[in-house]
Amino acid sequence: MRSYKASSRVGGVAAAAVLLSVFAVGPALADDRPAGSDGFTIEDPRITESSGLAASRAHPGVYWTHNDSDDGAYLFAVDGRTGKTVATLTLTGIGSPRDVEAISVGPDGNIYVADIGDNLGGKWDHVWIYKLPEPKELRDQTVRATQYVVKYADGPRNAEAMMVHPKTGRVYIVEKGEDGGGLYEGPDPMSSSGTNVFKRVADIDLWVTDGAFSPDGKQLALRGYFGGIAYSWNDGKPKRQGQLSVPLQTQGESVTYTLDGKTLLYGSEGKGSSVKAVEVEGAGGSGNSGGGSGSSDDSGGGGGFTGKAGAVGAAVVLIAVIGIGRTVRRPKAK
Repeated sequence: MRSYKASSRVGGVAAAAVLLSVFAVGPALADDRPAGSDGFTIEDPRITESSGLAASRAHPGVYWTHNDSDDGAYLFAVDGRTGKTVATLTLTGIGSPRDVEAISVGPDGNIYVADIGDNLGGKWDHVWIYKLPEPKELRDQTVRATQYVVKYADGPRNAEAMMVHPKTGRVYIVEKGEDGGGLYEGPDPMSSSGTNVFKRVADIDLWVTDGAFSPDGKQLALRGYFGGIAYSWNDGKPKRQGQLSVPLQTQGESVTYTLDGKTLLYGSEGKGSSVKAVEVEGAGGSGNSGGGSGSSDDSGGGGGFTGKAGAVGAAVVLIAVIGIGRTVRRPKAK
C-alpha cells in the first residue's frame, strides 16, 4: 500500500480536521439530559477493565460497571457528572466469577450480570448470569444475588454481550466471533434450579463486544472494537438498519443508552478510561423513535467496520491518525 505524508504543517492540520469531522459526536444537547450525556471519565483506580456499562433505572445519571475476567464479585456505581464511584456492591450467593463481560438493568428492577466470557474459545460447557435487586440507596453494601446456569442449544461459545429487553424482561446473549455470530434468546422465565438453554434466533454480522436495547425496546445497538450495527428490534426478529458511529477507542468493550434514549455511551477498558457519547439520530422524547442509533444507512457506506476484515480497515485508520499526529506535533529543531 502506498503511504502519504502531509507535506506541510498546513496539510497536517487540514488532514487532522478531516479526521476530527469524521469522528465528531454531533451537536450539544439540551440541559435537561441525564447526567453523563456528554460522556465522562471513570476516575476509580480499581476499575481498570470496564467491560460492561448500564444506565441505572433507580438512580438517573448513574451507570453500573464492572471489571473484566475474575476480578471478583463487585459492581461499581459511577456518577455520570463526575466519573466518581458513588457505591460499590459486593455480590454474595454465587460462586467465583470466571469472566464477567456484560451488565444490564431489567424492567423488574433487577441488575443482570453476565459471566459469559470464554477466552478458551468455547470450551466451557456452561456459563452464568447473576441477578440482584438494584439498591434503593447508593452506598457500599453486600447484596445477595441469584445465579443462573446457562447453556447454548448448539454448544459452547464465547460471548461478551448480554441484554435484557426493557419491556418483556427477556434475556438475550450475542456470540463474539471474528466473522460474526448469533443472537441467542433465553427461556422466559429463567430457572435458578435448572439449566437455562439459550436458542439461536438470528445471525449477527459483527465481532460483538457489547449491546444495548433502547429504553422503548424498539432498537438494538451492537458494538464491536471498530464499529457497530443498529437494528430495529421488530418484535424479536431484528432487522438491520445501518452502521453505528462508534468512536475509536483503545479497547471498546461496552455500550448503553442514556435513560432518555437520546444518547449512546461507549466505554473502553483501561485505567481512567473515557466513556464517549454519540447522539442517537431521530431520538424522540422518551426513546428512539427514529430510524437509527447514531447510525448511517448501509447504502451510504459509512459509519463503522464490521467483521474480521473491518478490524483490518480500522487498524489502517488508526495508523493514519498516528501518522498525522506525528506530522502536526513534530518538535521544533533546536
